[in-house]
Amino acid sequence: MTVDQMSSVAGRAGAATSAGRARGADRPRTSMTARRHRAFYLFASPWIIGFLLLTVAPMAYALWLSFTTFDGISPNWRYVGLGNYRELFADSQTWDALGRTGLFAVTSVPLSILAGLGLAVLVNRPLKARGLFRTLLYLPAVIPPVGAGIAFKQLFDQNSGAVNGVLDIFGINALGWLADPYARYVLLMAVLWGAGNVMIISLAGLQDVPRELHEAARIDGASAWRTFRSVTVPLLSPVLLFQTVTGVIASVQTVMPLLLAADGTVVGVTAIPQSNYQYMMHVFAEYFAFGRYGYASALLWVLFVLILVVTGLIFKFTSGAVFYNVDPEAKK
Repeated sequence: MTVDQMSSVAGRAGAATSAGRARGADRPRTSMTARRHRAFYLFASPWIIGFLLLTVAPMAYALWLSFTTFDGISPNWRYVGLGNYRELFADSQTWDALGRTGLFAVTSVPLSILAGLGLAVLVNRPLKARGLFRTLLYLPAVIPPVGAGIAFKQLFDQNSGAVNGVLDIFGINALGWLADPYARYVLLMAVLWGAGNVMIISLAGLQDVPRELHEAARIDGASAWRTFRSVTVPLLSPVLLFQTVTGVIASVQTVMPLLLAADGTVVGVTAIPQSNYQYMMHVFAEYFAFGRYGYASALLWVLFVLILVVTGLIFKFTSGAVFYNVDPEAKK
């Protein structure tokens, strides 16, 4: 064997050894990545299983029901295809309920955001017993909806409610708060009463605004209102966007306060004031008062699509007005 051949063999042996070492070095790294993936899916599996069983499966079942005349009891149901959807779009009661729901969302969401932001600005100031005020203002948000609905029904009862009792002191006749035309205002008051949840989120956003920007604005001679409008609000825009999206989704799905504030039984749909007969009340009536599971499921799927469309429009039209306070170094 010549010297050149011996060098070639040694070189191939060295390359093979280096490749083996490289593979040996990659193996622990690969196994570590695999272990991390397994750990992630292990800890996330309860949520994934719950999401599949409690969200995806019911939605798929409701989608199948929307193409049938199933009533929940009788086995004599049939497949009607898009019949429920055609009836839905031709039903004036559905459109009226959808219009009331849209009006409620357009009214309640801005009011709750403004109320929560105002409370957050107040409790963000250096006040005595500030923690106590924050707790008291947040307490209504953690009260169960059933308890809150019953409390409002008792407060605004026409015969024995505390609100009419106060009005009677000033010589004002008792008002039917739970009937038209006042029922919608009671519902708005119930929404504003629970604005503590919005307050907490807005407070977190306020505390994330850099103080240096406020100090720079004051040095430039900006007033408190100008500083709030030009510095604080733009930096709060991601929080306001989040509250708008979640508020719209929650408002169009409102059902519990409407049921609890109604006079009469739940099945008696006529007990619901016309101004509060919103979309979800229409769905509830079709399900439980009339037993039209297929038609009600079609109503729910139309609502789901509308929520997706409205959410997409909100993101589209607010994309240029939302500012994120990101450190330029973090992007690198």
